[in-house]
Amino acid sequence: MAVERTRGVQGGDLGLAGASVQRSLRPVASDPVARGWDAPVEIAYYSMEVALEDGVPTFSGGLGVLAGDHLRAAADRGLPLAAVTLLYNHGFFRQTVADGAQREDPVEWDPSAHLEELPVRVSVTIAGRRVSVRAWRKTLVGVDGHRVGVHFLDTNLESNAPEDRVITDRLYTSDPYERLRQEAVLGLAGPTVLDALGHRSIRTHHLNEGHGALVPVGLLARRLAAGDPSGVLAGDLAGAGEEDLRAIRRSCVFTTHTPVPAGHDRFSADVARVVLGGPLVDALGALGCLEADGTLNMTVLGLRFAGFVNGVSRKHAEVTRRMFPGQAVESITNGVHAATWVSPAMAAVFDRHLPGWRADSQLLRYAGDIPLDELRTAHGAGKRALCDAVRRRTGTVLRPDALTVGIARRFAQYKRNDLVLSDMERLAAIADIGPVQIVFAGKAHPGDHGAKAMLGHVAEVMAATRPGALTLAFVPDYGMELGRLLCAGSDVWLNTPAPPNEASGTSGMKAAVNGVPSLSTLDGWWIEGWIEGVTGWAIGPQGGAGARAEEADPAHDGERLYTALEEVVVPAYYKDRDSLVAVGRQAVALNGSFFSAHRMVDEYARRAYRVPPPAD
Repeated sequence: MAVERTRGVQGGDLGLAGASVQRSLRPVASDPVARGWDAPVEIAYYSMEVALEDGVPTFSGGLGVLAGDHLRAAADRGLPLAAVTLLYNHGFFRQTVADGAQREDPVEWDPSAHLEELPVRVSVTIAGRRVSVRAWRKTLVGVDGHRVGVHFLDTNLESNAPEDRVITDRLYTSDPYERLRQEAVLGLAGPTVLDALGHRSIRTHHLNEGHGALVPVGLLARRLAAGDPSGVLAGDLAGAGEEDLRAIRRSCVFTTHTPVPAGHDRFSADVARVVLGGPLVDALGALGCLEADGTLNMTVLGLRFAGFVNGVSRKHAEVTRRMFPGQAVESITNGVHAATWVSPAMAAVFDRHLPGWRADSQLLRYAGDIPLDELRTAHGAGKRALCDAVRRRTGTVLRPDALTVGIARRFAQYKRNDLVLSDMERLAAIADIGPVQIVFAGKAHPGDHGAKAMLGHVAEVMAATRPGALTLAFVPDYGMELGRLLCAGSDVWLNTPAPPNEASGTSGMKAAVNGVPSLSTLDGWWIEGWIEGVTGWAIGPQGGAGARAEEADPAHDGERLYTALEEVVVPAYYKDRDSLVAVGRQAVALNGSFFSAHRMVDEYARRAYRVPPPAD
């Protein structure tokens, strides 16, 4: 292996796209295969957050968890893929709740204890200053030994100015200036890092949400410079011809996860000019990438440069097409990595009856042959583990023999996490049929005051509820391990978003692979996974598939929820337990087998990446 001396290749000022590559005096192999990789990487995956484990706190919720499952499944399916995300030195935040108020504290963690620091440095120009970026890596190993590298970009270097060292400190900062600086690091330093590591066979760049929408900007600059970004000025992007744009579109895939306009990252012209520089912003305007008032909309930018665009459920794709008329939007419904989320006891049952399910979760289709008593016993073990965890973390004592409802999702107003508490007299009367215990978990974004108020409402109701047939618990600091316990240990999974605001949702999918049925409003993935009384139950109108989410009336959803609990769920649990276990078994067979990350990445490989999936 060659030893390369540290040297900076001065890049042209592309606002952010100009990049230089620096290598340390450590050995660097000239190609990925020589460094132990299985094959040249052909697909690059960019995500603002990735959830791999609680010890690497670089995620906040569903988007990051979905990204982690995507990458684990890519390793299982042998895809030639590498991922890029950011390393957040203080994470999202550590959540505590006291007197009904959420407190956010920085996460203290040591990246070197979990990740491998790589011997490369690249730099980008941010707000007129050169910012050095280093990379860390964690390697995911699939069931057959195939490896996928996840690369974490970090600006916390002594060579950077103090204001630049903190760019990658916190996930989802509320400051638009800081947010755009982070997205610049992801989108413009990301491809350069992969190139510096020897991944020079990449032909598909997958942008997971608009946070990575500057990736194609850097790719276009590189194309116009014939591979040498030091020869391009930002203004030259405006001279790109249609063939240049077509070439970039052929290489870019864009997945949007947001069905409401407010959820898309938009930066004012002033912020964009400060961070990216006036010439680059003018060039983007000339290419039709800005809104009429000069606002930089990262979703619009991603749509402009992507040859394949998809939503994350059939309904979400339909909603997105209405939001962006004339835009071709496909649908690839999300899925979860079953082996990551199944409880140990349930996994042992699958190992006995469905060997090979870890490599191909479609085999869960045959779960209908598993005896109910084995599923009941495995679920009981998961439920006891949940009860133990709730007692350790909160002091609340749950009964393993009482109906347990799980509500664990990010707190956001449209998710209506507290809908089940809207009529406490009615809920108490339902608990008189048989004891009911409800376990809540989830974080509210520090800047989302409405979500914080909702969390405060949950805390207030809990404080006013005397112990009895109805037990309420809130478990703080929701993460992957707590998510696993809740999805496996609940008897019913409750999800109550106000349609059509849920792009997909995946928590109910994780419950399904554990034999836990959903009770949910018809939105996102549940429109596709719901079969009334077979895989779970719907809250709200149950008309034709195309109109379900549109016809829902949020004002009446509380009443419909209570009716379902009172007339179906609670009586089934206390009077005909086998019927509830049977619904859970069908949830595994029908939903666990289909809403899997294996099926999802196979679809991306075939339709978006145009890489054939492995032969079964």
